[in-house]
Amino acid sequence: MRILLRVKPGASRTAVGGRYDGTADPALVVAVAARAVEGQATKAVLAAVAQAFDVRRSAVTLVRGATSRDKLVEITGDDPALAERLAELLG
Repeated sequence: MRILLRVKPGASRTAVGGRYDGTADPALVVAVAARAVEGQATKAVLAAVAQAFDVRRSAVTLVRGATSRDKLVEITGDDPALAERLAELLG
């Protein structure tokens, strides 16, 4: 399953949830405490998404957006369960 993300680096705490209505489809908001320096925020985002969807970190792959606030990730797992969790997180 592929999911659009909108990243907020440098947040006071890590949080996954909320909806960002940008130019494309709605994106899941991921706030991370890590700064956007040398890929630290991207690593933190992938770990936070894995935890939020209750999958291993290796099940979350960055498809595009390594240096952007808008990212596309692919999560490997039970698609119906992942879709249900995504709906919960988008609120």
